[in-house]
Amino acid sequence: MRQVHKRTKIVATLGPASASKETLLSMIKVGVNVCRLNFSHGSQADHQKVIDTIRDINQKYKIHVGILADLQGPKIRIGMVKDGGIQLINGNQIDITTNEMIGDEQQIYITYSNFPKDVRAGEIILLDDGKLQLRVLDTNNKDKVTCEVVHGGILTSRKGVNLPNTKISIPSLTEEDLSNLEFALANDVEWIGLSFVRTGEDIIDLKRIINRSGKMARVIAKIEKPEAVDNIDEIIRATDGVMVARGDLGVEMPMEQVPVLQKMIVRKCREASKPVVIATQMLESMITTPRPTRAEVNDVANSVLDGADAVMLSGETSVGEFPVIVVDTMSKIIRNIEETAYPYYTPKKLDVNSATYMADAVCGSAVYLSEKTNACGIISMTSSGYTAFEISSHRPKATTYIFTNNKNLLNTLSLLWGVRGFYYDKQESTDRTISDVNRILKEEKMIMPGDAVINTAAMPIEKRGKTNMIRVTVVD
Repeated sequence: MRQVHKRTKIVATLGPASASKETLLSMIKVGVNVCRLNFSHGSQADHQKVIDTIRDINQKYKIHVGILADLQGPKIRIGMVKDGGIQLINGNQIDITTNEMIGDEQQIYITYSNFPKDVRAGEIILLDDGKLQLRVLDTNNKDKVTCEVVHGGILTSRKGVNLPNTKISIPSLTEEDLSNLEFALANDVEWIGLSFVRTGEDIIDLKRIINRSGKMARVIAKIEKPEAVDNIDEIIRATDGVMVARGDLGVEMPMEQVPVLQKMIVRKCREASKPVVIATQMLESMITTPRPTRAEVNDVANSVLDGADAVMLSGETSVGEFPVIVVDTMSKIIRNIEETAYPYYTPKKLDVNSATYMADAVCGSAVYLSEKTNACGIISMTSSGYTAFEISSHRPKATTYIFTNNKNLLNTLSLLWGVRGFYYDKQESTDRTISDVNRILKEEKMIMPGDAVINTAAMPIEKRGKTNMIRVTVVD
């Protein structure tokens, strides 16, 4: 199956609108590279069906669509309220209790048991994605917090709670998350998304669990709290990838700061050779209409121009009316930017004290050579994937073709900007391997006679060590 070729990848959230094999296959054909399973919704049985469908499509069509299992994290919610909705009036007082009950205009229940101990007078509480705002007046440090309604309105059951000023004490992984993590690892998903990350230690704790399971899943840190922004450098060091989750981030921080934060996080991720995904409300209006707003088109385009590895669709593909059309629309926006305005290849500053400095220098030199020779491809061998991450982070104009003997790695690489993966397990000499992989790409009509390509490899090639060789080849 021929997929749409673009360098910036598309992550699509799957749900009732996109769970069927026919719809998913159509979405993949027009540009989906990674499927997101949102564990905030649906049962494990529902997710199992979707995983089986993705694996079946990958096997049948010999493609490498990856899976991102997105854990809900410590999402705080209010409980049920009477009559399905209550009116909060500006200036009125309301109590928030940790004792489960049906809420009314005087008192509502919160799922966060340590809430009275963690909040302080004067802190802000946001409900329903920030639509309603309360201010803490007092806490008994046991089970009740008294608040004033600052911005009122109708509050319905089970709405989310954001605490932008509060240092919460909830673990980064809840019991439900641990169950869903075990399920995801049993299914060998390639990426695990960790919600509401606060510090690098949150990532390290998750990685310990993954390592103990003997699995190879990589971690995406979702940046959606002020604390995560404050600790962004340590989080990027600890994680394998980052998601700029603008929904909760835009509620917990002043929304006008989010565009600059997005650019800063993308830049830092590229410098660290970590893939970065931009998420939330990218084509939100297309949940119910077949055409996006002009502002949404600009948002997707600017995220691509910022240098993101991937842009993500949420409700647009999980519950929207036009899942295939929305993916096709996003693909067209991406391809137009990449063909007309993309800032390819910005040389990276390398850390001479890094343990990977030599390999990094070789990868950087390969990209530099590809620019100077107008090469159409950078063709590399890797078993760990390191070379793919490093070359991709330079954003070369040449397509990055990665050959690996690690089948599981191919789906992982589907998230990386500009990377196309191929399975290759022959143990040949360096010369024969380079000739062989070039021949494969030529037969696939991805490179043509007369094209210049850059080959990189580890010598001796049978050792599968760090990349230490570059060759410029003109295709016969």
